[in-house]
Amino acid sequence: MHDFLKELFKGQHYDEKNFFLIAGPCVVENEELLETVASRVSSLCSRMGIPYIFKASYRKANRTSSLSFSGIGDEQALALVKKTGLKYKIPTTSDIHAHDEAASAAGFVDVLQIPAFLCRQTDLLVAAAETGKVINVKKGQFLSGPAMKFAAEKILNAGNRKIIFTERGNSFGYQDLVVDYRNIPWMQDLGYPVVMDCTHSLQQPNQSSGVTGGNPQLIGTIAKAAIAAGADGLFIETHPNPAIAKSDGANMLKLDLLEDLLGRLLKLRKAVSG
Repeated sequence: MHDFLKELFKGQHYDEKNFFLIAGPCVVENEELLETVASRVSSLCSRMGIPYIFKASYRKANRTSSLSFSGIGDEQALALVKKTGLKYKIPTTSDIHAHDEAASAAGFVDVLQIPAFLCRQTDLLVAAAETGKVINVKKGQFLSGPAMKFAAEKILNAGNRKIIFTERGNSFGYQDLVVDYRNIPWMQDLGYPVVMDCTHSLQQPNQSSGVTGGNPQLIGTIAKAAIAAGADGLFIETHPNPAIAKSDGANMLKLDLLEDLLGRLLKLRKAVSG
């Protein structure tokens, strides 16, 4: 495992041969939601030996419709994410959208996530890098894995080597995505750990209703294929009741289904790693 990941996960009991998990609700809706998800997922991961990063967006800046929920307020949401991480002794992450958000968000989370649509934004990448935090860059839906070397160069040139790449599918027509699993080893060849986003890769964006659709019944398929392809980590958004989630409910995993899925993935990881 990369040294910066060992540092990130210090205090967690895990087998280094295992995959790590980034999971949580799409957006901070309220404190009760964060408590419910973090309590359940951290307990599962501790028992299963899976390194865990809690994820929740403090603000959703890339909603299709202006009427969609975007957040409860930046400072309040970031404070709740930080509180969750401290309570359960787990690292946390949230996405940032502009260069002037990097320093403030870095005061609350351990990993700064760069949204896929913004992975070419030089000022954003440099500002994130300068915080010294781990930077998780989602591969753009319009890019190949090898093209992500340019995102890495911007971060490296700003003095930060703590880089994770996340695969989340490529645009296929106007309202669908497909996953090219070659991107996992291609990005690993650049020298960085690679995560598979098992939920956003199943989005069906740009719906005429203004609400993104999805295929959550295929989350297990995406996750198993990623483990077979050698992914270092998995990204899974989860919610106790996706049907009432305020963002991305159409492609989140129901929280009650996570334990069984992780169990299956652990068996698969053991089989493919020999």
